[in-house]
Amino acid sequence: MGRVTICGIDTSTLPKLNCRQCDELLIKIKSGDKEARDLFLRANMRLVLSCVGRFSKSQEDADDLFQVGMVGLLKALDNFDTTLDVRFSTYAVPMILGEIKRILRDRTSIKVSRSLRDTAYRALKARERMMENSVSEPNMMEIAEEIGVPLAEVACALDAVSEPISFYEPVYSDGEENVSILDQLADKKENSDNWSERIALYEALKLVPEREMEVVKLRYFDGKTQIEISKEVGISQAQVSRLEKSALQRIKTAMA
Repeated sequence: MGRVTICGIDTSTLPKLNCRQCDELLIKIKSGDKEARDLFLRANMRLVLSCVGRFSKSQEDADDLFQVGMVGLLKALDNFDTTLDVRFSTYAVPMILGEIKRILRDRTSIKVSRSLRDTAYRALKARERMMENSVSEPNMMEIAEEIGVPLAEVACALDAVSEPISFYEPVYSDGEENVSILDQLADKKENSDNWSERIALYEALKLVPEREMEVVKLRYFDGKTQIEISKEVGISQAQVSRLEKSALQRIKTAMA
């Protein structure tokens, strides 16, 4: 990592620890060693910085987000259970991101009702409590049961306080080509296969004689029965049936 200065801290001077050193420091921290705690926090400032980088498109000042992320790092350190078979970074990152997202939600420009905001706050606090006793993150249904609120209300509340994301937010870049969220959205109705079928059908309909086409329009566009069509155009139902079958056969053959 190159030299980065944020909040008056030159990250190139921060200590680097391997897994064994981290484990040793965590044991010392749990026994009350303040020097070990300070060293561990300084070494993990890079972890906070990497989380802040995920919000580079935010209008919030990076220094402010870094300070908020440090609060998440402190909470993670205070609540981390060294007896669990999980790396500290795996446990800490969700808490750091949670703190940053919370401050962004509180400052969002979208006006949210007090009741929705209160529900969202209870859901987020419940999520934190549940994560303290579990390695995996609780799902929304578990959170709803924990706070005694219907799942739909929890989903609406959390969605209401979420930071809006532009469709043009890049999700991938190789230096020359950027892929946005909009590029990843699939239109199940207007895909290339459907367009091809529509074009083929349009061309096939051009081959249907006018008399047969009149029956097709009344039958499939207006939704009329063969008896109703026979009365409207002045022919027998049998003739309507023959014209309909002939038209469908022409269309089928043309599209094939």
